[in-house]
Amino acid sequence: MNDYDSTPPVRFFILPAFILTIAGWGGLAFLVINTYPTVFPRWFFFFLLVLGISGLMLPMVAFFNRRFQTDPPASGSVIVREASWFGLLAATVAWLQMGRVLTPVMAVLLMMGFLLIEILLRLNERSQWKP
Repeated sequence: MNDYDSTPPVRFFILPAFILTIAGWGGLAFLVINTYPTVFPRWFFFFLLVLGISGLMLPMVAFFNRRFQTDPPASGSVIVREASWFGLLAATVAWLQMGRVLTPVMAVLLMMGFLLIEILLRLNERSQWKP
């Protein structure tokens, strides 16, 4: 069994991605149409945004992890974590934009910070991996 076989195929992530995407974007549509921007709906907006973006990114992240192999090979939890970073970045950018403090430089620095955290997590996994 080679490393290519140990990374989960993309088809395993299609159903969870579909569920997350429908729950996230459907919930956001319901929230925007039917509620006022008070405290609870505002935080629920960020939660649903994370779900929607993570659901959209899950198959793409799975495909890229399947296409470009690493040592150790990416497990299902790593793929979900990487897709969740995109949702967290989108929610953070939306939150900063609501306060009118987001700048392009800040968005790039946030993206680089999330990338650095993921690189450090993968280095930690690599140091503890035994083939």
